[in-house]
Amino acid sequence: MSGVARRTVVAAAGGAGLAAALAACGGGGAEDKNPAPEGTESTGGAALARTGDIPVGGGKILADKGLVITQPKAGEFKAFSSKCTHAGCAVSSIRDGVIVCPCHQSHFDVSDGSVKSGPATAPLPPEPIQVVGEEISFG
Repeated sequence: MSGVARRTVVAAAGGAGLAAALAACGGGGAEDKNPAPEGTESTGGAALARTGDIPVGGGKILADKGLVITQPKAGEFKAFSSKCTHAGCAVSSIRDGVIVCPCHQSHFDVSDGSVKSGPATAPLPPEPIQVVGEEISFG
């Protein structure tokens, strides 16, 4: 009887391990989700902002989209992830040509997302956008 019980335990443990491995490969966890709705990158999607909403030399944080849109020079628009590359906090303000993270005061350049002052060492990742007329949307 102990042989049967041992086989049952081994089989159950193997099944649990297989289930864990399949769940790990399945993805779809919250950390994997892009703040942009699926498909908007290629189709343009709904407008994120209007060009007049983005000040020259500054920008606008779209917290619900996980995005920062900037206008480094008149008519030039850029977008970056709003997630700080140091500790993952959401950036909170844009002033004097830099995007500021409130957690540890990392500063990122509005023109290219590069680090102006740390502790962050990696730039904010760029995000594709397109400008059509006065509307800015995912590109």
